[in-house]
Order: sequence, then structure tokens, then C-alpha cells
Amino acid sequence: MAEVELLAVTPDAEKLIELAGRTCYLSQDRSQPGSEERFIRMLLRHSHLSVLEHAYATFRIKGGSRAFTHQIVRHRIASFSQQSQRYVSEANFDYVIPDTIKENPAAYSTYQEVMKAIRKCYGQLQELGIPKEDARFVLPNAVTSEIVISANLREWRHIFSVRCEAHAQWEVRTICIQMLELLQEAVPTVFSDFVIDKNRMVAEIEGSRM
Repeated sequence: MAEVELLAVTPDAEKLIELAGRTCYLSQDRSQPGSEERFIRMLLRHSHLSVLEHAYATFRIKGGSRAFTHQIVRHRIASFSQQSQRYVSEANFDYVIPDTIKENPAAYSTYQEVMKAIRKCYGQLQELGIPKEDARFVLPNAVTSEIVISANLREWRHIFSVRCEAHAQWEVRTICIQMLELLQEAVPTVFSDFVIDKNRMVAEIEGSRM
């Protein structure tokens, strides 16, 4: 399973959101200790989500496949820094094995044989003087990677709304649910309307269809 680490969140993110939002109404004088929770819930009810863009969260994800990273980098209102296959050797690469393959002995055997052959081919290309930036062309989507992602909290809500729902691909859904759980601890009110079903490993915004 991929390792998900929350590297940073805007300090006092929910109070910052409240103070920014109250600028719209010139009601800063109504800000009190703890008033940010009620204010943010009001923002969520009225879909006044632009205010959430003032706060950010940054994650490091290790062990997700290149198939996962190809999906997550499509969210362009975010910043990404990813392990480079051009400069980092993949001679001993790790790889993700889908459960559908693990549970099928014949498929699992074939899969392992192919990965072993690819690893051998990659090594042979390097021995022949092929640079890493060209040897990487034989690598599969299954190869694991490391990536750091930063986005504002409104964008994280969007990412979770499309990547945690039942029709999302299983790997991106599993990783995004881990990120959602961490943000529900760090900035609980902003993500309070997301409901996680651990049995099905899906999440939805309360009141929406899963």
C-alpha cells in the first residue's frame, strides 16, 4: 500500500478562512475563538468555496504506481514534484500488483515473469551504455514512484469528490481516501461533509449520491 504523509497545512487554516471570508461581509468584528467552525459550515452550505483557496495542504506519497501519478497530475490547480526516471536509476524498481492479478495464480505468475524480464532488460540497456532517460522507455505503469502534491483546500475538495467516489480507479481512490482522512484530522470543518465508507473504500459528500 502506498505511504501517504501530510507534510504541511497552512497554520490556523480554518481561522484564516473565516477571516478572509468575513472580508466579503465586513463582519470581522464577529470573529471569536471557535467561530470559524460555524462560519465555514455556512460557506459549505452556500457553496461559497472560493474562500477555501486561501489555505493549502501538501502531501508526500510514496509507493503509488506511475498509473496513479498519471491520473493525479491531471488536476492542474495544484503543484507537483515527482521522482525523475531520467535521473534516478530504476534498476531495482518496485511495482504495484492489482488484487485482480494477485488473486489469479496464472495471471500472477505471468505478471511476475514480465516484471522480472523488464527489470533485466532495463539493467542490460544500462550496461550497454544507454542513458537512464532512454532506458526508462521499457518501464511499465506499475513501477512505483514518489510525488509531492500541494493544492488549496478547495481543490482538494474537488479532487476527493471525483477520486474517492465509487467509479474512480481503485488505486487513486484508496490513496485519496488516505489523504482525505488526514485532512479531516488537520482541518476537520472544511472536510466535515465528506463521509467515508471504509468497507467499500469510497467517500462522498453528505447528501450526494455515491
